[in-house]
Amino acid sequence: MTAKATSTMHIGELAERTGLSLRTIRHYDDVGLLPATARTDGGFRVYSEADAERLMVIKQMKPLGFSLEEMAEILGLIGAGSPDGAGPAVRGDARLTEFRERAEQQRAKMARNLAQADDFIAMLGSRTG
Repeated sequence: MTAKATSTMHIGELAERTGLSLRTIRHYDDVGLLPATARTDGGFRVYSEADAERLMVIKQMKPLGFSLEEMAEILGLIGAGSPDGAGPAVRGDARLTEFRERAEQQRAKMARNLAQADDFIAMLGSRTG
């Protein structure tokens, strides 16, 4: 079976679609965040659409400062990359609330930093004419 016939992609296509480097994707595979769906007879990693979606969630978490362990926990709780998108809800609700609150706090901090950067750029602009 070819990768195209089974709606899978090789790592290069996944990298192109997500804007992440091959090295980053391989690292996420190595640490267990994004294990390849399969490997070809030649040993090449093969990824599915669900893997691409999972990687996009990882990409969203990264700038918010979550550790690899926290990312793995969040992915498990939200069911990212699972066929039905369902994760364990009972324990997950409280934990997901904690993660959401942390993400909101980090986003607010990032917004303040961007505002400071905007002020600095405006100040430089006013002095350079």
